[in-house]
Amino acid sequence: MEWLHIDRDDANNVFSIGFNTSVSDSTGVPHILEHTTLCGSEKYPVRDPFFKMLNRSLSTFMNAWTAHDYTQYPFSTQNGQDYENLQSVYLDAVFRPLLREMDFRQEGWRMEREKDLGWQIKGVVYNEMKGAFSDAGSLFASRAEQQMFPGTTYQYESGGDPQVIPDLTYEQLKEFHARRYHPSNARAYSYGSFALAPQLQRVDTVIAGYTRLPPIEVPMDVQPFGEKMVTEFGPCESASAGDKQTKFSISYLANDMRNVYETFAMSVFSGLLLHGAAAPMHQALLDTHMGSDYSSNTGYSPFTRRASLTVGLQGLADADIPMVEQRISETMARVGEQGFEQRRVDAALASVELAYKHKTGDFGMRLMQSVSTGWFHGVDPVEYLRVSENVERLRADTGVFSKLVEKYVTKSNHKLKFVMLADPRYMQGLDEKEHELIQTKLAQLSPGDLDVLDAKNAELAAEQGRTEDLSVLPTLTLDDVAPTARRFAVDMGVCAESVPVQWRTSATNGISYVRAINAVRDKYPELWPYMNLFCEALTYQGTRSRTMASIETDMRLYTGGISFAPFVTTDLGNLGHIEAGISMGTHSLDSNIERMYALLEELILQTDFTNESRLQALVASMATNMYNDVAGSGHAYARRLAASTLTPEMRAVEALDGLAQVRFLGDMRRSGDLQHVAKQLENVRHVVFDRSTLRTAVTANASGVDANQRALEQMLKAYPSPADSMVEDGPRFEAQTGQYFCPLPVATGYAAQATRCVPFVHPDSVKLQILAKLMTSGFLHREIRERNGAYGGGASYSAIQGIFSFYSYRDPVPCDTLATFTKAVEWIDSHDVLERELREAKLSVFGDLDAPLSAADEGMAGFMSGVSDDMRQERRDGFFAVEAKDLKDVAERYLAGAKHTKAVIGPESLDMSGWTRVQV
Repeated sequence: MEWLHIDRDDANNVFSIGFNTSVSDSTGVPHILEHTTLCGSEKYPVRDPFFKMLNRSLSTFMNAWTAHDYTQYPFSTQNGQDYENLQSVYLDAVFRPLLREMDFRQEGWRMEREKDLGWQIKGVVYNEMKGAFSDAGSLFASRAEQQMFPGTTYQYESGGDPQVIPDLTYEQLKEFHARRYHPSNARAYSYGSFALAPQLQRVDTVIAGYTRLPPIEVPMDVQPFGEKMVTEFGPCESASAGDKQTKFSISYLANDMRNVYETFAMSVFSGLLLHGAAAPMHQALLDTHMGSDYSSNTGYSPFTRRASLTVGLQGLADADIPMVEQRISETMARVGEQGFEQRRVDAALASVELAYKHKTGDFGMRLMQSVSTGWFHGVDPVEYLRVSENVERLRADTGVFSKLVEKYVTKSNHKLKFVMLADPRYMQGLDEKEHELIQTKLAQLSPGDLDVLDAKNAELAAEQGRTEDLSVLPTLTLDDVAPTARRFAVDMGVCAESVPVQWRTSATNGISYVRAINAVRDKYPELWPYMNLFCEALTYQGTRSRTMASIETDMRLYTGGISFAPFVTTDLGNLGHIEAGISMGTHSLDSNIERMYALLEELILQTDFTNESRLQALVASMATNMYNDVAGSGHAYARRLAASTLTPEMRAVEALDGLAQVRFLGDMRRSGDLQHVAKQLENVRHVVFDRSTLRTAVTANASGVDANQRALEQMLKAYPSPADSMVEDGPRFEAQTGQYFCPLPVATGYAAQATRCVPFVHPDSVKLQILAKLMTSGFLHREIRERNGAYGGGASYSAIQGIFSFYSYRDPVPCDTLATFTKAVEWIDSHDVLERELREAKLSVFGDLDAPLSAADEGMAGFMSGVSDDMRQERRDGFFAVEAKDLKDVAERYLAGAKHTKAVIGPESLDMSGWTRVQV
């Protein structure tokens, strides 16, 4: 076993154990094994100890994932005992899992007889990958990569292809574990302030009985095939015009990813080539409106033994493919001859250096992710930590980018042109293939075999419903939770005579962070749908005096980026009152403070919305990307839709970032009336950027406060102060309920149900938040994931929004899950809440509350939503005081028989008669 330990004065400690799990087929064996190892082990023989530990821990992160070549099990926590507990559970899970056949059938795949539907294929991973393969972007990237690396492990889908997953047997799973989950094949990572020696002793105890095995050889080095073109079919996307549904990309075989410097250089090259207004490919492909956006696989990919560089477009007309190919070739040739402007190169390297100075709460986890791929390929992980050396080497490497173009593009001996055509029958074809697969499986089984399957399914159902003894699992207690919340000292002041400023002085590693909010309460609801586009346009359009290419280079040279986003929050004491507007954020080294504020001022005052060519490209990109996002985040969209009828904030959120926004952007793209759009964006600027509604927050080192004060004063002198138009508040909001269905070309669905409850300061708010945790762990996880086979699901309570919601994710039976939501309320009514269950629900809440913050986010709760340190402490005291009877009480008063709104996103084939249809 190799072990990388990074000793750092950081309270958020990280541990990970991982294994090389390269595959030789597309059955998804490492992915299914990842799930199944977490279903009980010798020391902890309970069903799903991983999810059980989520509520017995104060972890700041717990997960597991399967990449191309490896599987990792990482966690992080700030508590020493918690660290030891989780390390014990993880190590026993991977080295001594029970690997029961019923767990394989639950997590992987199984044949099960449904009363009205006949035999079906079920399984958590099976349904997860069905959802992934109905996502057009994900499918395109996966298929292109498989075609790029024939004869290697990468020609297979490590996560599993739904058509191939049912070929995996239980015996093959056990054999894969025995060979791969072995110390000889393992990589351990630890980070933070906890001592290393006790960890080494604990791990040594676990692996002491193993003997070394020889390394596993799997083909990874592809044989160059020259040039080839492959065409496949995929799902349609309604965000694109009917004749512009094609995706096309060109992929070039690049360097051996074990060459750390060349991998770094290629990564910088890719960014300069592709991203931003000054990028040559952006100008050649996106500014010319040939497609709606880059294809999902565009970029540099160092996640295979031989890396690859890809350039492509989505939203294409078939006839435009030759022109796209020509422009890619011409642009590559030009970059090879001319390289990039030196200021852009300097800006890219400055961004890399600033990113490593930026203090984040999950720094240790990010560090682990940055070294893992190369480490599992035999690279010394310390090489990836020498960022400054690579930056300086690249600065001194004259003509490096021209050399890379010549080596991997101009003289390429391995180039793939990949086309995916939209097939209106694609999803129907998947259903037909699944039916054929089921029939093939059934034809191989005798009546006796089917009886055995029925018996095994009955055994699994009984096991899923069995009450377990969880006392074998380690746990923290409420005594391990700090009774007082961490406080963040801030000073309140005024700048430019009237603008409130929150000052926080902290150790920021020489970086100043600036946040600002312009609020309009609930006025101008007719402009809300434009807010998202407005925010994106501010860093895309350019200004009246400068192109965005020039501004962007300055932004990267002098700042860590400038961002604008719609902002909405609810009054802490009244769900009927909201504050909506725009939030702004940026940060820079203290040496660049003046330039940072000047850039912010320039974007606010001078952005040119009348540049229709730029606006057209932006609208097309946003419409495509947001539509594609629904397939992967449908549970979030379903929850927003369900809650949008209940409170003013959620009505605004739906308009800003929900299915309503998806539809709004799609309609805008199809209409092409950009003059009207530009006028509306100018109207947004006029009503939003108003010094009288502005508040700001600055976090900096003590030495940087004065410079921030002067630069902020200078910016505010020019800040708009439009005459008060005395616009009345928006129309009075009336809560209502309904049932909404959004049909999409997806293989699995998403269900949500939302109920309006109480404001943040109401004493029942803390009880509802704990109730959501209890319902998820005690009932919903078992019913939605284990029994129904959805990838995920649960309940949540948004304290500020005052919304209690249920949801499911990549759900094969979303309509059945709606009934499960009702049963959850019935369950809490009849269930005797144990002291352990209440404690675990509280621990889960405290884990969320005490998650580490970046320096930029310290003290921001009060600034953003008005939650003061005193209010946070009062709420913390309230969580400690909640009793079991309180949970039954709030469930009865707010959920049982309450009016609620339901929403389902799923395939057209669902029977949703009587529901209001929402088209996007």
